[in-house]
Amino acid sequence: MNGGNLIAKVLSAQKVKFVFTLCGGHISPILTGVKDAGIRVIDVRHEANAVFAADAVSRLTGVPGVAVVTAGPGVTNTVTAVKNASMAQSPLVLMGGAAATVLKGRGSLQDIDQMALMKPHVKWAATVKKVRQIIPLLENAFKIAKNGVPGPVFVELPVDLLYDESVVREWYGAKSNETPAKSFSEKMMKWYLKRHVNKVFKNKENIKFSTKVNSANYPKHTPSDINKVVKQLKRASRPVMLIGNQALLNTNEVNTLAEAVTRLGIPVYLSGIARGLLGKKHPLQLRHMRKNALLESDLVLLAGVPCDFRLDYGRHIRSSSICISVNRSKKDLFLNKKPRIAILADPGSFLIDLAAHLPTPLFRKGTGGNVWDEWFNALKKRDEGRESEIEAKAGMELKNINPVELFRKLDPVLDDKSILVADGGDFVATGSYTLNPRRPLSWIDPGVFGTLGVGAGFALGAKLCFPESEVWIIYGDGSCAYSIAEFDTFVRHNIPVIALVGNDACWAQIARDQIEILKSDVGCMLKHSDYDVVAKGYGGNGVRVENISDFQEAVKQAREVTKTGTPFLINAIIGITDFRKGSISM
Repeated sequence: MNGGNLIAKVLSAQKVKFVFTLCGGHISPILTGVKDAGIRVIDVRHEANAVFAADAVSRLTGVPGVAVVTAGPGVTNTVTAVKNASMAQSPLVLMGGAAATVLKGRGSLQDIDQMALMKPHVKWAATVKKVRQIIPLLENAFKIAKNGVPGPVFVELPVDLLYDESVVREWYGAKSNETPAKSFSEKMMKWYLKRHVNKVFKNKENIKFSTKVNSANYPKHTPSDINKVVKQLKRASRPVMLIGNQALLNTNEVNTLAEAVTRLGIPVYLSGIARGLLGKKHPLQLRHMRKNALLESDLVLLAGVPCDFRLDYGRHIRSSSICISVNRSKKDLFLNKKPRIAILADPGSFLIDLAAHLPTPLFRKGTGGNVWDEWFNALKKRDEGRESEIEAKAGMELKNINPVELFRKLDPVLDDKSILVADGGDFVATGSYTLNPRRPLSWIDPGVFGTLGVGAGFALGAKLCFPESEVWIIYGDGSCAYSIAEFDTFVRHNIPVIALVGNDACWAQIARDQIEILKSDVGCMLKHSDYDVVAKGYGGNGVRVENISDFQEAVKQAREVTKTGTPFLINAIIGITDFRKGSISM
C-alpha cells in the first residue's frame, strides 16, 4: 500500500466523495489511489478552480472539500482561491505535491518554499516527512479545518512518500542488490541514501488508522447568554436581525434554523449563503434599505455578521442601539465596534436555542398581532417602495437588453431546486436585488474577499453535490473569462450547468465611478465577445441574445439542452444602466 492508497483511506473515512485536481507528476499516486477507492476524481483546467470547487462542496455539505495540486506552479495557482476560502470561513483540505525529501532546496523541478507561501493564508499547514505521518497528519487536517472558525488547511506531500517503497529505492539506488560502490564518495552517498529511505519508510506497517469522523468543535453559548438576549428583546420596539454565512456552517441544521428565525419574528436581512434561508418570499425577510433600518432600530442582532465594510465598519448601527453580536470568531465579534452583548458561539445554534426558549406569548398583542407589527409594516412599506423603483428601472428602454428586466423575467421561471452561483460585479449585484433564492443553501457567492473567477468552480462543486438541481452561474462578462475554460471540464465529466453572461463589453462596476471621477475609461472597456461560441468550442452549447424575448426562449432552450447532459451558455448582450450608481465599496 503506497502513500496514495493511505491518503485514499483517510478521504474515504472522512466521507469525501469528490477530489478536484489538475494532474502532475508529483501527485499521480494520490489520484490513482483515490480513484481505486471509489472517490470521484474531477480534473479541471486551472488549479484555482479545483479549490473553488472544493470550497463549494464545503459550504453546501459541511464536509471539507478536497483539492490536490502538483508542486510549485500548481500550488501557487491556488493562493487566491485559498485566501477566498479563508475569508469566507470555509473548511477545505488542500494537498500539494512537493519535491522528494532528499532533493528539497537543491534545485529540483518545481521546488520552492511552499510552506512560507501558504502558511499566512491557511489555518494550519504541515509537511509530511515520513510515510507513517500521512494518516495522522491528514486526519488532523480535517479536524482543524472544521473546528472553531472553519478555514482551509494545507498538507505538503513530497513525491517520494507517495510511491511504492520498491520504486523509491530504485530511484535512490538504495536496493539491497545494487551494484557495490567503486569509490569512497560513492559508497558514502549510497550509505546516506539507503539510510534516508529507511527513515522515510520506517514503521510504515504500524500505521494506526481510524474510521471515526470527528464532529466540529466550536464555542458554545450559555443559558445566561440566552436570558440576556430574551431580556433585551422584551424591551425592544424596533429590532432588526442580520444573518450571514457563519450561521449556516452546520448545514444539516439549516431547516431547523429557518424554523427558528420564523419563530423569533424579528425583521431579518440575509447575506451571503444565508440568502434563500427562508425561501422565496418570506414575510419576515427584507431585502432593501438595510442601512436605513439599522440606523432607525433600537436593537440589532448580528448572527455571524462582522462590522466590516458592508456595515460601514459599524457606523450603520447607531450608538444608542442595543447591539448583540454572535460569532465563532473573537476577532469578528469585536471588529470595529464593541457590541453591548458579545456572545462567542455558533450563531446558527444560538438562534435555534433562542427560539426554543423564547416565550412566544410575550410577543403577542391582545389582538394576536406581533408587538413589532408597526415597525415591521414601516420597513415593509419602504421595501415595497424600493421594489416599485426597481420595477420602473426594469421598464426603461435601453439600446440592448435591460439587465433589471432580464432578471425580472428570469426569477419567476427559476426551478424551486435551482442553485445560483454569483460571479461578477455590476451584473451579479443587480441580480442579487432581483433574484429570489428558493431554499437554504441555494445561493453561493465569493464572500468578503470579492474574488472574481469563482463561477465555474463553485458551479462544479454545487452540481456534483446536488445533481438534481438546476445550477446557474450568473456571470459578468469580465468574470466569465476567468473560468470559461471549465466548460471543457463540464463536458468531459457530464456536468450540465447553465451559465448566464451579462455582456455589456465593460467592467461596469469600476467604469461607472472611474469615468465620472477621473474622466477616463482606461482599462475598463471590453468587447461584446462571443462567449457562447467559446462554450461550443469546448463541446457545450450556447446562444447569443440581444432582446428580451430571445432571452426567454434561450432559457427554455438551456433547460432542454442541459437535460441531455450538455452545459449551456446564454450570452446576453445588455445595456448599461445607472441602477447601482455609487455602490462600489472600498
